Amino acid sequence: MKREVKIKYFNDKIEKLQYIDGKSDWIDLRSAEDIDLKQGEFKLIPLGVAMEIPEGYEAHVVPRSSTFKNFGVIQANSMGIIDHSYCGDNDQWFMPVIAMRDTHIGFNDRICQFRIMENQPHIDFEECEHLTGADRGGFGSTGTK
Repeated sequence: MKREVKIKYFNDKIEKLQYIDGKSDWIDLRSAEDIDLKQGEFKLIPLGVAMEIPEGYEAHVVPRSSTFKNFGVIQANSMGIIDHSYCGDNDQWFMPVIAMRDTHIGFNDRICQFRIMENQPHIDFEECEHLTGADRGGFGSTGTK
């Protein structure tokens, strides 16, 4: 089912977002400015967009698979969550990064990706003494091979 998402671009030179049907469920986001970072520096990279995500949905923002290799940065919060209420004219999306080496990120470089996901449903937790699933042996019990 297609959903319409309103988007505001903060710069008319940034490449417009594209959803490539059948290629990937993730949509690339780009740096909205040239950025030079020294090893160990932290920066909020502006992504040049704001969106009105439909109520009941959220965006998950993560690095692209090549982000570390190409730019030597890691996302400081591992994964960003943007909920539908972050939708005002000034609510630009950012990617918080830490530089693991000196690096340059150029304007319009594809730096991260996002997908829109349905919010988790309401859950009631039921306390019990024992679970009915098969016991797999605990964390890390499947070995290294």
